[in-house]
Amino acid sequence: MLPFHWLSAPIALLAVFDSAAGLLSDLPYAQETAPWAAQAAAQDTVNLVVYPALLVLAVLAARGSLKAHLAWVGMLAYSAYSYLLYAGYVHFSPLFLVYVAVLGLSVYALIGGLALLDPARVRQAFDRQAPVHLVARLLVAFGVVFYALWLSEVVTATLAGEAPRAAVDNGLPVNVVHVLDMALLLPAVITAGVLLARRRGLGYCLAAPLLTTLGVLTLAIAAMVASMAANGMPVAWGVVGAMGASGILSFAALARLLAAVLPHASLLAVLRASPQAPGGDGERGTITPVHARRVATATSRRR
Repeated sequence: MLPFHWLSAPIALLAVFDSAAGLLSDLPYAQETAPWAAQAAAQDTVNLVVYPALLVLAVLAARGSLKAHLAWVGMLAYSAYSYLLYAGYVHFSPLFLVYVAVLGLSVYALIGGLALLDPARVRQAFDRQAPVHLVARLLVAFGVVFYALWLSEVVTATLAGEAPRAAVDNGLPVNVVHVLDMALLLPAVITAGVLLARRRGLGYCLAAPLLTTLGVLTLAIAAMVASMAANGMPVAWGVVGAMGASGILSFAALARLLAAVLPHASLLAVLRASPQAPGGDGERGTITPVHARRVATATSRRR
């Protein structure tokens, strides 16, 4: 198991504890507006599924699965995104330090999980017939559509001289989703799409993780809107449908992309300057049957 995979255990344990506490006690969200508290409860429910999945992916990645590692990185991006909301936009409570711990651990595990990958070797781990152009177009489309959606809300509010409606309803100075998406997530999604279309190694490193992040985030948003409706608040059911469809589409594209990973490709084979990886002596080798046998042997020994 790589060092950063170990961080999944405290991340998952703390997140499950925090989410269970949020669902079983009124204390964590007692000072929030009704819409914001309903959304937080939905997020907690989703977390009870996401974080056990994070642990499973970490175990599979530790056994040498490149597919699991890429999805694991995407789950960490979701975790960092979500816990930035908890740590910065939920009123102070006894769970504050838990929020901060999950946020910090997720960010460092995310950075480490990506930094260990050699982009050239990751690209070589995919079949030449991988649906890169389909996935690239989907990523760029996601970025453009959500930019247009959020900008329409921001520009309309700016011209009206008031804060966006969602920010007002949630009792927040701004809509933090606008901030995170337009400043961080959407530029990364569009950049990954462009790089993947050009068959650049970094595009292969980012595409699957970002599809995972988008899939979980959009389904979580759909759950949040449904939670508001269940609590008698007016909602746009079209948003639930659109987000649910986006999530399903993201996971379908993720499945097709990961299916194109070569059968003999392993996480050990795509690490930077790894003795077990092809070209680990400083050369950027290709994944050959000889390399595959070496990787398989190293992986079986680690088990």
